[in-house]
Amino acid sequence: MAENSTIARPYAEALFEASKASADGLQVTAQNLQLLAELIGMEDVRQTVSDPRLDDTDRCDLVKGLLKGVSLDAHLSNFVELLVSNDRLLLMPEIAEQFAALKDKAEGVAQAEIVSAFPMSDDQVTELVQLLEPKFNLKLKPHVTVDDTLIGGVRVVVGDYVLDTSVQAQLNRMRDALMA
Repeated sequence: MAENSTIARPYAEALFEASKASADGLQVTAQNLQLLAELIGMEDVRQTVSDPRLDDTDRCDLVKGLLKGVSLDAHLSNFVELLVSNDRLLLMPEIAEQFAALKDKAEGVAQAEIVSAFPMSDDQVTELVQLLEPKFNLKLKPHVTVDDTLIGGVRVVVGDYVLDTSVQAQLNRMRDALMA
């Protein structure tokens, strides 16, 4: 069976291409797609849209009804109908994630996962991001978490690149060197 991310990729790419050409653009589509992903990610909603007693029209009406107050443009509304007809609506969280990655890449932005041994102030995060942006030649969006097992320092993950300056990593390197 195919991996969900593999199945979701063509849908995300098609929506991305359609969004680039639309008047609303990528930002509005990304926001609405994130809302849809959060909605479909709820267990109650997942169970309801998976109910075999509902036909495709009922599923579409249900999703659109749950989004009252949110105006879905025509191509996003058609996208929901396409996912329902292809029985791929439950892939919405994966599609939204891949769409966001495509949007970030097009805008020259990358997500930076920063794990620190201690809580970091906004100024410290800003300073760290300013130091890292020239290295990656991208604008970074930081996401900071705290992990006290690092003992000290930070670990930064940007895409496939990991910069680990934590005390825990240094101790592991010393242990490996001594064992060799």
